[in-house]
Amino acid sequence: MKIYQTDKIKNLVLLGNSRSGKTSIAEAMLFNGGVIDRMGTVEAGNTVSDYNKIEQENESSIYSTVLYTEFMDNKINMIDAPGADDFVGKAYTAINPSNVALMLINAQNGVEVGTEIHARALELYEKPMVFVINQMDHDKANFDSALEGIKESFGSKVAQVQYPLNAGPEFNGIIDVITMKYYKYPANGGAPEVLEIPESEKGKAAELHQELIEKAAENDDKLMELFFENDGLSEDEMRSGITAGLIHRDLYPVFCTSAKKNIGVRRLMEFIVNVVPRPNECSKREDTDGNIVPIDATKPASIFVFKTSIEEHVGEVNYFKVITGVVNEGDDLVNQRTQNKERLTQLYVVAGKKKEKVTQLVAGDIGAVVKLKNTKTSDTLNATGHNVKYNPVLNPTPRHRAAIKPVTEGEEEKLGEALNRMHEIDPSIVIEYSKELRQVIVNGQGERHFKILEWHLKNDFKLETEYVKPRIPYRETITKVAQADYRHKKQSGGSGQFGEVHMVIEPFIEGSPDPTMYKVNGKEIKVSLKDKEEHKLPWGGKLIYINSIVGGSIDARFMPAILKGIMEKMEQGPLTGSYARDIRVVVYDGKMHPVDSNEISFKLAGRHAFSTAFKNAGPKILEPIYNVEVFVPADYMGDVMSDLQGRRAIVQGMSSEKGLEKIAAKVPLAEMYKYSTSLSSISQGRAMFHMDFAEYAPVPGEVQTELLKAYEEEQED
Repeated sequence: MKIYQTDKIKNLVLLGNSRSGKTSIAEAMLFNGGVIDRMGTVEAGNTVSDYNKIEQENESSIYSTVLYTEFMDNKINMIDAPGADDFVGKAYTAINPSNVALMLINAQNGVEVGTEIHARALELYEKPMVFVINQMDHDKANFDSALEGIKESFGSKVAQVQYPLNAGPEFNGIIDVITMKYYKYPANGGAPEVLEIPESEKGKAAELHQELIEKAAENDDKLMELFFENDGLSEDEMRSGITAGLIHRDLYPVFCTSAKKNIGVRRLMEFIVNVVPRPNECSKREDTDGNIVPIDATKPASIFVFKTSIEEHVGEVNYFKVITGVVNEGDDLVNQRTQNKERLTQLYVVAGKKKEKVTQLVAGDIGAVVKLKNTKTSDTLNATGHNVKYNPVLNPTPRHRAAIKPVTEGEEEKLGEALNRMHEIDPSIVIEYSKELRQVIVNGQGERHFKILEWHLKNDFKLETEYVKPRIPYRETITKVAQADYRHKKQSGGSGQFGEVHMVIEPFIEGSPDPTMYKVNGKEIKVSLKDKEEHKLPWGGKLIYINSIVGGSIDARFMPAILKGIMEKMEQGPLTGSYARDIRVVVYDGKMHPVDSNEISFKLAGRHAFSTAFKNAGPKILEPIYNVEVFVPADYMGDVMSDLQGRRAIVQGMSSEKGLEKIAAKVPLAEMYKYSTSLSSISQGRAMFHMDFAEYAPVPGEVQTELLKAYEEEQED
């Protein structure tokens, strides 16, 4: 394979809802570029992209697949991303090295939930977008409806480049308003006749042509001047304006195709070569210092690893983009994370599982390498002396969590190693080893995401696992002032143990003044502040510890031991064993023995006094509350609202956004278990949501009673 320079490279990501035809259009582009000599189909399980067994069984993409084709003396790199909501993390991975997205729209359904999800990811990466309304040969295809949905969701930036003739099973024609030509295709697709636009379509085509010229001119001051001087733009000038519009995300061109019949795909590829920005025109690669690093082949070599996978008969494969310089087979590069050298023994360009060796890759190009020693996703590898480090791949916020454990006891360590490995391969799987919950928690995008993880654990690591409902990280606190004292006394021959502690506890509120006096149970307790310690707790909130001992009733050397006892009980709260937070403790009196007092005595006395006071201080269990935003078609609004109310949600507001209804609510984490599955079922897969932590809030009384009862039963067991 020839070596392509930066100005002859195009990097695309194929996005869109499931069943929009991403894999089929990739197949047609590979065929048109001569990489394959026969187009496969998803149904037959013989496409280049969905080559994994599990993808063929599901007849849909689960992983992002790196592909390339050659066309008009250019190399087009493509990454086919899965469209299902549960695998959106793979779409984030695919967007990272790409410069422009082809957003596939199903001509029957128009803008769908996957369209919205992927468009949001593109916004984060600030990547341009080209719409392709696909499956124009379907008997329910409706180009005008799909186009209207795109305009409703994405506004005035949408620019129509084509429209179909004879949409439906007899689809065979496209009017292109850049070239102002009619492309007429044979019945089964293939190379078209390029004809003059039929008389009946000239008026519509001319109107759209003028609209496109105006949108193109808006993106370049010089073009705007030419537009007014000449009352129009030439085809080349129009292309230049569209390129500028794409670069600045001010223009979203719209094409139409039937990928399965290879109708319109070749013309789309011509547009990609002639108009879509090159890597050095459209790169916003940032390093960790916030600097923009341009794609530049003249600089020292640096590559960014955007994906890692384990492949049968090959082992670990690292997929990378060359950001600067040129990399050659046999080069030694330094991993910026480990500072160890990695040798690029063999370089490949990749089309699915097909890997073709190359000797060199230039800035802007995408390739793969095998058998690196310790390189992972998001690693930067540099030429010696070049110390740039690029920002990691973005990942979506997890929306689904479950606890996982091995079916066979004693395989916990093996499971831990396997989960860490899977996180390296799929960073959207977040593993949490929770000491607090005494569980291994997996965070991801949904149940399908977790089933794929379970499949890999079974097939790649020979581990049988099961998911169980995760415990909730509750917190405990108090609502009023309480006093307690405790004497620890133990005598069993020789030196004994003796320590007595008197304390007051109260809720701590940020900014509240130091106490001077308490009145508890009719008794006044004066506070003489000798020392104050403020402890910011790792699990959130604070403990304020005040020494108010007068007259030396407790020696200062025992105060740390009392604090240690209190902190032990804060780590395992008196109500449910959950972490306690936001409490002020004042130790104001006590007793000690000249011989028998020691640190252990005062630690135990402090612990028991704190526990007793806590239970008398209006104790309250707090639960984590999440901000949840649900985007749902209006038809399903009522059912989604009803379901949320059943989950103790407090609706914060409702609005419309990009053709969908948006519900903003605060929902307890305890009620969000398997919500992604429920929402998909309620909305027939057409709704989406995201969530992030908001705050801790008191649980309702009946819930607290249930939690206390469950904890008591657990302790008895």
